Amino acid sequence: MNADATRKIRLIMYLREKGIHSTDVLRALEITPREAFIPEMFHDQAYEDLALPIGRGQTISQPLVVAHMTQALKLDPMHKVLEIGTGCGYQATVLSHLCRRVYTIERHRPLFENANRTMDELRVRNITTLLGDGMKGWPAQAPFDRIICTAAARREAPYELLSQIKEGGHLVIPVGEPGDQWLYRFTKRPDGECTKEKLFSVRFVPLLPDIARDSEEEALATRDPELMEMAV
Repeated sequence: MNADATRKIRLIMYLREKGIHSTDVLRALEITPREAFIPEMFHDQAYEDLALPIGRGQTISQPLVVAHMTQALKLDPMHKVLEIGTGCGYQATVLSHLCRRVYTIERHRPLFENANRTMDELRVRNITTLLGDGMKGWPAQAPFDRIICTAAARREAPYELLSQIKEGGHLVIPVGEPGDQWLYRFTKRPDGECTKEKLFSVRFVPLLPDIARDSEEEALATRDPELMEMAV
């Protein structure tokens, strides 16, 4: 057994100890090679419970957060899922093992292109990607059984996302200002209103509108040129 396999087994055991009881979720994380989604300089940390930088001021979430958010969705194999914030494509790939189809939106073109390349190399076939404004959701493909957002809304979940959930469906999203963010699960009732459950404290980058402009991309690239040289 190689070092990565040993680290992966240790991580899965850790996740189980921390409350991840879904065998399907644990299996999805086990078969998704996290090292494929991060810069090579961090490969030795791929199976540590750490958030790691992927460029453009973004991170790949720590495995425990990915596992908890995925478990909170309560997925069914026939579900259609929307993800806001593709990032490196790791969360979408985990989801792809648990549902019928994943639709995912990213606002940063370099991350979007890199995620597509990685998922193509892994031959993931049930993920559809879009370069766009995640705050608007994906009306052309709505409604969705589940929506997951990997960036934090500052004050409340966007109405556009809530409106694209099916009756009985869930939106799992971080909400709050930096330093005071909580993960919530919204559930669509038959009358169209949504109930809200407060799950646990988290820390995410903010949810931003629109496709990132060239000036924003250039400013972000100057912060981590070595990372982005590997990501484009």
